[in-house]
Amino acid sequence: MTTMTEAEASVREFKMPDVGEGLTEAEILKWYVQVGDTVTDGQVVCEVETAKAAVELPIPYDGVVRELRFPEGTTVDVGTSIIAVDVAGGAPAGTPAAAAAPEPPAEEKPAARTPVLVGYGVSTSATKRRPRKGADIPAQEAVSVAVAAVQAELNGHATPTATPTPTETGAAVAQSRPLAKPPVRKLAKDLGVDLATVTPSGPDGVITREDVHAAVAVPQAPVPTAPRAQVQVVPAAAPATYDTSRETRVPVKGVRKATAAAMVGSAFTAPHVTEFVTVDVTRTMKLVEELKQDKELQGLRVNPLLLIAKALLVAIKRNPDINASWDEAAQEIVLKHYVNLGIAAATPRGLIVPNIKDAHAKTLPQLAEALGELVATARDGKTSPAAMQGGTVTITNVGVFGIDTGTPILNPGESAILAVGTIKLQPWVHKGKVKPRQVTTLALSFDHRLVDGELGSKVLADVAAILEQPKRLITWG
Repeated sequence: MTTMTEAEASVREFKMPDVGEGLTEAEILKWYVQVGDTVTDGQVVCEVETAKAAVELPIPYDGVVRELRFPEGTTVDVGTSIIAVDVAGGAPAGTPAAAAAPEPPAEEKPAARTPVLVGYGVSTSATKRRPRKGADIPAQEAVSVAVAAVQAELNGHATPTATPTPTETGAAVAQSRPLAKPPVRKLAKDLGVDLATVTPSGPDGVITREDVHAAVAVPQAPVPTAPRAQVQVVPAAAPATYDTSRETRVPVKGVRKATAAAMVGSAFTAPHVTEFVTVDVTRTMKLVEELKQDKELQGLRVNPLLLIAKALLVAIKRNPDINASWDEAAQEIVLKHYVNLGIAAATPRGLIVPNIKDAHAKTLPQLAEALGELVATARDGKTSPAAMQGGTVTITNVGVFGIDTGTPILNPGESAILAVGTIKLQPWVHKGKVKPRQVTTLALSFDHRLVDGELGSKVLADVAAILEQPKRLITWG
């Protein structure tokens, strides 16, 4: 029996937590400490980025940093140790273990990787696939023989008499199923990709997310009826390029990677319908200027988006069936009796959609305060994962970029999204005469599985009517 030394017993390992409620990995953006630094309980030691947001991680120990397991820019699985702290205050054991020795050439590469991490010793690679449980049970051997017999009969051969060994049985089962982590399997299922047709690029033949996306980009060749062993998978073609010296490649990860996957899944899962309406919002713009002078709203963010958000909330109150989601597993429409209003925000890390919880119950000053906090937090890159979960409908304001309108893609799990175009002076027929008026175009995309054309049209018409005559906020609200 190996006895743990006193120095080893004083070292505490801090593992990558699940900071995003179910996310499986996070990228280390920045270390705030170095080997040899003293840390205290609750001190922020690093910043990580998940697929939803950037989060600062506090250390739960007092002590001295003994080792940083990974350098900045590394994506680490949840549950993996990222920093070692000597709670007894001992000296650091060495340099970060992330600077591992380069792998040997392909022809010299050993069968299994044996990395050495300080405090761990030699261990077998975690990517090696374990044999299936029960592979040594005689009953499973009998099943394997029966399967082989059926296959032999279909191919016109005699039934084999040799019984495969448990090792051979386990190997056959392992080879019959493509190697991929659970998140990759879910991604393939969402995108409709058969993992058996994907060419793996990961170590030991493991299929990665990039392999799945590449399979989506390349048209799948029709699969012949011959046995799978004879199927030839067409590899993904390299993107066309002209002059690589004048090109820059940016890795897609973190928020941008999650957004891309979510948009692909939404676009090819929910049948989108988009309707448009152009409306005179001159009276709304005048009301905005009046509200800016109101003492009840002093110091709050008052702009056209505030009244557009309130108009959408009133329209949802008048047409509650649009505030719903589609449950694919149960084949049910889930009606929401609350509105978590999402606001699409462009940040340096990509597009995020935080939402205002229970926006339907807020007064105009409360809604203005919530919008101001949401925008400020997003700009600072401090939006929490919880703030981006549970949205029901979303507003995207493309007008701030000078765009008239667009066809927005639904935020996954939501039934509708309203795009607001730029507000500008245009010639408009007002009271029988052509006059310059403040005009904008609204676009509403909705999931046609649960929102029909009539319901979607009513909601969009109500929003337009309120913005044209904002006094309806009182009579309808």
